Amino acid sequence: MNFDLTDDQTMMRESFARFLDEHSAIAKVRAAAAGSGFDPELWRGLAELGALAIRVPEAAGGLGLGLIDAGVLMEEAGRTLAAGPLAEALVAARLLAELGGESDFLTRALAGEAVVTLAFRDAAEEPVQWIAGGAVAEAVIARKGNAIVLVTVPEAARTAEPNLASTPLAEIDLGACDSTVLAEGDAALVSFAAGIEEWKLLTSAALAGLGGDALKLAAAYASERKQFGQFIGQFQAISHPLADLVCEVDGGKFLVWKAIRDISDGSSEAGAAISIALWWNANAASRATAQALHTFGGYGLTTEYDVHLFNLRAKAWPLVWGDPQRLLDEAARRTYAGEQASLPHAGECPIDFDLGDDARAVTAEINAFFEANVTPEMREKFHYSWEGFNPELHKKLVAADLVFPGLPAEMGTRPRSPYAKIATMDAFEAQGYNNPAAGVAQMVSLIIHRFGTDELKRDVLAKIMAGEVICSLGYSEPGSGSDVFAAQCKATPDGNGWRIDGTKMFTSGANLASYVLMLCRTNSDVAKHKGLTMFIVPLKAEGVTIQPVYTFQDERTNITFYDGVRIPDSYRLGEVDGGVRTMSASLELEHGGGFGKYMRQMLKAGEELCREIVKDGKPLIEDAGAQARLARTMANVWVAEMLTFRAQWTIAEKRENRAYGPMAKMYSSEKFLTDARDLLDLTAPLSLSKRKGAAEAINTFYRHAQGATIYGGTSEVHRSMIAERNLGLPRTRA
Repeated sequence: MNFDLTDDQTMMRESFARFLDEHSAIAKVRAAAAGSGFDPELWRGLAELGALAIRVPEAAGGLGLGLIDAGVLMEEAGRTLAAGPLAEALVAARLLAELGGESDFLTRALAGEAVVTLAFRDAAEEPVQWIAGGAVAEAVIARKGNAIVLVTVPEAARTAEPNLASTPLAEIDLGACDSTVLAEGDAALVSFAAGIEEWKLLTSAALAGLGGDALKLAAAYASERKQFGQFIGQFQAISHPLADLVCEVDGGKFLVWKAIRDISDGSSEAGAAISIALWWNANAASRATAQALHTFGGYGLTTEYDVHLFNLRAKAWPLVWGDPQRLLDEAARRTYAGEQASLPHAGECPIDFDLGDDARAVTAEINAFFEANVTPEMREKFHYSWEGFNPELHKKLVAADLVFPGLPAEMGTRPRSPYAKIATMDAFEAQGYNNPAAGVAQMVSLIIHRFGTDELKRDVLAKIMAGEVICSLGYSEPGSGSDVFAAQCKATPDGNGWRIDGTKMFTSGANLASYVLMLCRTNSDVAKHKGLTMFIVPLKAEGVTIQPVYTFQDERTNITFYDGVRIPDSYRLGEVDGGVRTMSASLELEHGGGFGKYMRQMLKAGEELCREIVKDGKPLIEDAGAQARLARTMANVWVAEMLTFRAQWTIAEKRENRAYGPMAKMYSSEKFLTDARDLLDLTAPLSLSKRKGAAEAINTFYRHAQGATIYGGTSEVHRSMIAERNLGLPRTRA
């Protein structure tokens, strides 16, 4: 897996960034907008850097670089609102080189002396078209029936007019201009169609760059503007929408990368991925810039503040192609109706979402284990919650050294690469055996290994590592929820040990476990996070009461009561009042996980039901509206998976982590919920049934998704973490 550019690409990004920071500074963007919407000095400077030749083959005088390289340029151009039809020009230059002829135009275009742009629709059918850069373009490449032509546009035909974003947009009568045939026939049409697909990707990259910088502007303003005596970035009504949108903007960038990777790999998803990328980024950039402008309040409406420029370009750039909703429809046809797309050549693509050979090996091992050891009756009882725990299977998995992938080799487990650890957890989920019991047992084992006494290691750790017992977590309380540091369950010194009194809520698995890892209040005279201590408490000890709490998701959790429960001091973990430090050991097991795999399974169930359901005499899967809704869920699945991949890669490679785990969890859980609702609606009334198969699955996923935004910390908690650690906003929590 790799989310890094090559060294050469990084140097190129830095070079473009420096140039554009100076030559597309906001004052220059404003000056261009006040005129033609085009900056000829910027254009010539880009040409001198080789930017306009980035996709032209070396044999034709270009740089011959790939789509990732061009995407890097476009991200920087989007970030700086570069004034000119750059995406169109990059594609037009490549087409001029590939299709031959008119070498003078190619030479002048690469030198920045002439602007050559694109027409998106067949000029034989629509001779009058809106053309990006048409107000300054000397030529337009267009399809005309069975031919690809170069239309020469005289100055008199380049009629500029005011438009939404003050770009050099113009409506041109291509049929009234002279044209030269560049090439004819199927091969020429395929090349041109591939050029339009390339334009979609390049524009997507520009929108991702634009949206990201708009959010940075908003975050900076929210960190300096005070209202009611505090920074407005401390108000969750300001910070939380920005946190949502940074996930969507990052996701849009990764959709571009996915599409390029898919082209490189020859994936059947490539065509749909291109359409999804532009649909997504058009929507994400538009929403991000609108929220950024809203953050500025009334000032955002004034022309003195720059955020309005981002807002208008976010809408204008993709709309020259047409309604973005048509892109989602196109992706749906490419996925469910067999529509084919002509794909551009991708070039070198260092971005890779593959976990590698060792990950594949452990996945195969787990799959073989389940094939050999899991009966249909056992599988029937699998569940994503503790209800799916199978003691017999758990003990066999422990014996096969498959169940604790995150533990260090010093604890007796086999050494695994970071990606093999990820693959292990993923393989269990793919088998439907999510097994939270094993995850908690692993966490407790590591904490005991790091902080436990010899007695605790002998009495408890050895049994956990043998698969003989499991543990539950005693963090949440009825009055504190996700704020675990507000725990009031007391541990009071009692002779040579401790007395535990209090209540823990959502003690999932306590009815199955032998021990609970408890965070207790040991000091009320210091800051709340400093007065906590961690203990292991036997759940069969006198004074422990376990009361079931059932959810509508077919799972059981518990409320546990502790009334004068006595434990020896040897069952304390770490120093007295040092519970927070003890808890930190569990961070070593951070998985960066989300709900993408459940979302993918849910999509598969939705597709299956749509094939089963007949509407108006045909399967629902053939209905264009149903296809578009499935495609939207597919887009959310892709983004959820890639945000998770980024979090996992960051952890594995020990890179700077700007709340990437919370981003993956929050985004995927929220989309899991919205898509579960939508697919339940789409496949109704059959989806109301709990019939075995896809109907039961959709029904179950809907109920499961309700808790996804709560498990492991609510979305609100994660939004605050994202706002603070990713956007740099001031703390929103005490």
